Amino acid sequence: MKSLSNRTASFTDSVIRRMTRIANQYDAVNLSQGFPDFAPPKAITDRLAQVAAEGPHQYAITWGAQNFREALARKHQHFSGMKVNPNEEIVVTCGSTEAMMAAMMAIVNPGDKVAIFSPFYENYGADTILSGAEPIYIPLVPPDFKFDGDALEEAFRQGAKALILCNPSNPCGKVFSLEEMTLIADIVKKYDGYVITDEVYEHIIYEPYRHVYMATLPGMRERTIICNSLSKTYSITGWRLGYVIASPAIIDRVKKVHDFLTVGAAAPLMEAAVTGLNFGDEYYQELQAHYTHMKNLFAGGLQQLGFRITEPQGAYYVLLDVSEFGVQDDYAFAAWMAEKVGVAAVPGSSFFREPVHHLVRFHFAKEDATLNEALNRLESLSRQAKSGNHAWQKR
Repeated sequence: MKSLSNRTASFTDSVIRRMTRIANQYDAVNLSQGFPDFAPPKAITDRLAQVAAEGPHQYAITWGAQNFREALARKHQHFSGMKVNPNEEIVVTCGSTEAMMAAMMAIVNPGDKVAIFSPFYENYGADTILSGAEPIYIPLVPPDFKFDGDALEEAFRQGAKALILCNPSNPCGKVFSLEEMTLIADIVKKYDGYVITDEVYEHIIYEPYRHVYMATLPGMRERTIICNSLSKTYSITGWRLGYVIASPAIIDRVKKVHDFLTVGAAAPLMEAAVTGLNFGDEYYQELQAHYTHMKNLFAGGLQQLGFRITEPQGAYYVLLDVSEFGVQDDYAFAAWMAEKVGVAAVPGSSFFREPVHHLVRFHFAKEDATLNEALNRLESLSRQAKSGNHAWQKR
């Protein structure tokens, strides 16, 4: 038999999704894979029930239903101030995962290089490799996850064509400041590059932080490819509705890639989701208040138990420092914790290019009862830490 693809030979399955399977195996509280356990807005699901009876049930326009793209354009302009042509600057995709892949394939050639901040969402490196490009990683340095501008510029001196920027960041919860975004923009413009932004957590921001849209900075509209989705904002991760916003020239390429990747997003789900895109400001204010409550409950609870954490500025993740347990293999520790403590997390090493093995990532997009149960179970781990009697080391 001839050999299989070289570019996928080093791939594993998603560690995040694997931890969900481990959580299910041990009936652990699943704080690994980032999906909520509360319902989407009722107005959206009510509309979906109507659509189930009325349709549409056949293909929509390949790059997204007209009313959906128009609603997306209005919403994006409302929050960013950036006017978007729904017919020339938007492609609707099957989740932001496809949005990122389509964006990469639209601008990257085999042999190109792509800069990625580390820690990073695990798909970014795989997307780069699948595009035939080479990733260059730039560290975000704990505890504030700042980056060195010289290191970023060095990546572009080495030939990086684009930077992938997740803002707010998964997994560390960093929200990039205007000063940081301006520095990134200046470097990208100097080297005639692109920025591919992942902005799925744009509305999950904690005071006093603010989301800055890269495409709105001077000279960046034509250089920014925005990838986003409805998954987090409307608690519909299973609907897989994402989108790309970019200049007409880039979108023309993205349309063609998208057409051959998936043909189109689900027509009935787009029709129902228009309801959410038309929500007023009060929805987003309530969303921010809800996530702030969940963050305070869970992150505050971890601190009360004596754990060392990274306080998130945005998104819905918290990194927990487990170095006091003498962890050398964070994947084994996460699997042990799911089985013996009853709480599932993601090993931090799956997000870092650097040799980081002392962190695990929890997500807190959960009902109060779920978070309180997780904290109750984690109390046993806290007692071990305080007593020095580490069951993990005696396993």
